[in-house]
Amino acid sequence: MSVFTSPSEEALTHWLEHYSIGRLVKFEGIKGGVQNSNFFVTTTFGRYVLTLFEDITRAELPYYLHLMAHLARHGLPVPAPIANRDNEYLSTLAGKPTILATRLAGISEAHPDSEHCAQIGSMLAGLHLAGRSYGRRQPNPRGTRWRKQTAALLRPCLSAEDAVLLDAELRFQEHAETDFSCLPAGAIHGDLFRDNVLWADGFIGGVIDFYFAGYDALLFDIAVTVNDWCSLPGGELDPVRAKALLVAYHTSRPFADIERVIWPTMLRAAALRFWLSRAADRALPRAGELVLTKDPDEYRNILRLRIHNAAPALP
Repeated sequence: MSVFTSPSEEALTHWLEHYSIGRLVKFEGIKGGVQNSNFFVTTTFGRYVLTLFEDITRAELPYYLHLMAHLARHGLPVPAPIANRDNEYLSTLAGKPTILATRLAGISEAHPDSEHCAQIGSMLAGLHLAGRSYGRRQPNPRGTRWRKQTAALLRPCLSAEDAVLLDAELRFQEHAETDFSCLPAGAIHGDLFRDNVLWADGFIGGVIDFYFAGYDALLFDIAVTVNDWCSLPGGELDPVRAKALLVAYHTSRPFADIERVIWPTMLRAAALRFWLSRAADRALPRAGELVLTKDPDEYRNILRLRIHNAAPALP
């Protein structure tokens, strides 16, 4: 989360009059993440998170908001969007589409162990199973089309060596797309990194930032998660943490045979997605008050490792 657009206290106070959550006490910008403007808001009734959307269109937002509400109703620890007095989740503040959501308890875990990973695997399977009954569909916003468009923008900014790596991986992934279409699919989080999970007293207190969610292969979501939660400092996968996460997931949603075959390729696809997005954030930065950019070289190196090293087998 970041801050690109900051409403005045007066504007926010007026905006909150359309809600039944009390009067504004304080608000502060949140640093972390890279896409939207986010604030902690405290009122006389409680604590919330305010999000002003910078790039996501108003037409796209109902998918994310109703997905969050759907998962919250199914008992998942996700932020529940707050409806205003017109019973609408989505409003406008400072000229931006805006929502208010519940603020969940806990802090992120920078150094997860196998127990953390087991809980994440179980939770992710629960999210995927609950998502089966979610009726709306919207393609993964960071899917194949986005990959190709972003690669075209970035290629002039890359070193010759990185450009060769990128082009080779895009060709490889293009050949795999037919196989991807045969995988079990549904609603995915799309960005289940360590900083998007909150922990309280040793348990998952919240899963946040659903604005890269979409309809895609469930295995892609698992690969994104394993690449972050189970990587050692150099990018290699920790077999102990990876096994804990994958076994816990498999216990709730058993893997299909086709998923076992595609797994090494999907780890590469997930690494490519985050190399591209981080490189784009660095090469094409946006102005903001609090803006966090992450090192793209981390995921370039993870991609190289996933290409050359054997992936841990799925259960």
